[in-house]
Amino acid sequence: MPPRKSTTQQIAESVASESRAQSRAASPVQDDDDEPFFDAIEELQNHGINAQDIAKLKSAALNTVTGVRMTPKRQLLKIKGLSEAKVDKIKETVQKMLGSSFSTGIEVSDKRKKVVTISTGSKSVDSILGGGIQTQSISEVYGEFRTGKTQMAHTISVIAQLPADMGGGGGKVAYIDTEGTFRPDRIRAIADRFGVDGEAALSNILYARAFNSEHQMELINEATSRFAEEKDYRLLGSLLIVDSIMALFRTDFSGRGELSERQQKLASMLSKLTKIAEEYNIAVLLTNQVQCTVYIHGFRERAKRELADPGATMTFVAGGALKPIGGHILAHASATRMFLRKGRGEERVAKLVDSPDRPESEATYKLDEGGWSDV
Repeated sequence: MPPRKSTTQQIAESVASESRAQSRAASPVQDDDDEPFFDAIEELQNHGINAQDIAKLKSAALNTVTGVRMTPKRQLLKIKGLSEAKVDKIKETVQKMLGSSFSTGIEVSDKRKKVVTISTGSKSVDSILGGGIQTQSISEVYGEFRTGKTQMAHTISVIAQLPADMGGGGGKVAYIDTEGTFRPDRIRAIADRFGVDGEAALSNILYARAFNSEHQMELINEATSRFAEEKDYRLLGSLLIVDSIMALFRTDFSGRGELSERQQKLASMLSKLTKIAEEYNIAVLLTNQVQCTVYIHGFRERAKRELADPGATMTFVAGGALKPIGGHILAHASATRMFLRKGRGEERVAKLVDSPDRPESEATYKLDEGGWSDV
């Protein structure tokens, strides 16, 4: 394992940058053209929309022409200073610029060629995912404590920066931490495993600590602006991590009386994340907590017995007892879902429970000083 180059950090960063540039030049994904994956919202000015109105759109975290198309009219009307006439003009302009939303299967296939796959650090887990987590979609991992959810987030934060031939995407990382579990020393240790300067790896991670669900949404909007405006974040293979997606919702909303409001706000956040993944061709990784499901047998005939001794007829079912929180809204938003559980000793098991193009399957991995790795 090569030593750290902390005394020559600038040189190390330059070498790492050249390595990523060479990887991108050799990649067929990025040989097509040098233009960004998206049309910046400033392009609207070339089609008759004034700069003031564009600034208003950007204040609402709308930074791409596609992003404006994705936003419903009634939401645009909520932006201060935009009248219905202005919104109609903006929508009409976007339609002329982007053309029809329909495309042929061949065109969809060409777009899918730009999908970048980022390794998890474990080859066996990568094999059930088809190479790793993918850009243009949301991937979710859930499980109980000590199954490696946050360790996966740390591991993939380093791997995402690596060139394609090392399983990376050659991009940068935005990391939203809702539980205060991000540790720079873990990033340094994982970087050592891959022969990367730890300080350079940390400099490529944009970190933010979220303290409530509203703050979490604000940080996601801010990350959107970074992906649109900062050239380094336009690299294919960049990554957005939210660790974990539901922790703050559990504390901000309690009881069934607030469940409806919670799910509505969660749906808005997940919709935003889905759009970000597709707009900027980035990978979105969400970690999630679990809850224990209790099955109660016999309702009417055992009602009196259950009232007298509620635990008497409760059965905890192994394996199926743990379910991810967030309900169906989160389940439908995540294109790929993996359930993590403890195995024998230090072994962990990842089960792919949902994927649009992969069958259900399992793989083992372990957690060590270098993050996720094979058993």
